[in-house]
Amino acid sequence: MLFRQFVDDDLGCASYLVGDEEAGIAVVVDPAYAIDQYVAEADRRRVRLTRVLETHTHADHVSGHGRLSLEHEAAVSLHPLAEPEFPFDPIEDGETIELGDVTISALHTPGHRPEHCCFAVTDRTRADEPWLVLTGDSLFVGDAARPDLAVPALEGAQDLYRSLRRLLELPDGVEVYPGHVAGSLCGAGMSSKASTTVGFERRFNHLLTLGSEDEFVCASVGTAGVRPPNVERIVAINRGPFVGAPPALERITNPAGTVLDVRPADESARGHLPGAINIPLESSGFGTKAGFVLACGEPISIHASTPAEAEIAAVRLRAVGFLELEGALDHPATPAHLDPIEIDELERLLEENAVQVVDVRETDERDAGYIPGSRHVPYRLLGAWSSDLANGRPIVTICESGSRAGIAASILAAAGVDARPVLTGGIDAWQARGNTTIKFRRCGSS
Repeated sequence: MLFRQFVDDDLGCASYLVGDEEAGIAVVVDPAYAIDQYVAEADRRRVRLTRVLETHTHADHVSGHGRLSLEHEAAVSLHPLAEPEFPFDPIEDGETIELGDVTISALHTPGHRPEHCCFAVTDRTRADEPWLVLTGDSLFVGDAARPDLAVPALEGAQDLYRSLRRLLELPDGVEVYPGHVAGSLCGAGMSSKASTTVGFERRFNHLLTLGSEDEFVCASVGTAGVRPPNVERIVAINRGPFVGAPPALERITNPAGTVLDVRPADESARGHLPGAINIPLESSGFGTKAGFVLACGEPISIHASTPAEAEIAAVRLRAVGFLELEGALDHPATPAHLDPIEIDELERLLEENAVQVVDVRETDERDAGYIPGSRHVPYRLLGAWSSDLANGRPIVTICESGSRAGIAASILAAAGVDARPVLTGGIDAWQARGNTTIKFRRCGSS
């Protein structure tokens, strides 16, 4: 049996190559748009990619099923409730795909989306029962999927409860390989571990230990995270006609559309193109952050430190639906700058009432402790609040460590607001110097 897991560390997405080396055939489950990794592994193992299996229509990343079909003549299989606009082979509950001595069986597990299926994999040379199950966006390591991306959250949570109970009918020793690990927005508390077992999750997964459907539904609905604005666009791309290979990233001299500066925050602060948005390539969740702050469908010009970094940025942008890439800027002029601020200077300026602090973290982070008098606008929402914040006083953006503060300041500066980021230390450094923070307790919290 051939089995290989691939993890996109930027998005926390997992995909799989499953097949039979002796038979020389394999399938890809939940492929990323960047398909070279699967093709290279298939060539190395001397197997032919015959099919793509989708657990569901993905909302967080562009699928590679179109490229695999167009470039390698692989058939695409998914549940008919997905209602795709491309040619596909429907696969429904209980149906199987034979790959030599390897059998893949579909388990219809709605909840995250109505069409969602898990795939149980059996190697008949080892046993007659499944050896592993690919759970897609249903059961994660230490968590379960969010239920609110395709249907009302209550309906999704009720379906998910029943689907998870069905998965728990599998033997404890069956290995669980999810569609996401930590870093994905499709779950709230998942582990960074790449796999688990049915027995381990039965015992330790907090959502599976709840006693009733009502308890599960309340917990599931209550932990649904923020909804990225590019979700509908990604779903439309994945449901629509096949998307082929992207064009080569060109070197350009004149920017068009949005300039995305992917250099480190301090480098961008020292000099950048006027109006550029800075999302450092080195920051965690680059693609997710881009999805929150960039406008869907608008051309993007990439400003990177090197051509290699521009190529990486392009791969990560395309992965989250930004396909309109104008190219990579070739040594552009960088006359604009930001002036990062240190905590000691911030203390002085606040004593003089000379600046306004904007806390750009999420609500749960801010509740744990924030600077008195600061305003709260998560970095992902600042584009809509820039005019409201332009009140004459300079803005200082702050977060936990500096990463989101830099993004926030660049968004405000692009809108003409005088903004300075705290790039080192953030709230932790503020508290470490003995400064006051206020905790906020919400009703129902412990």
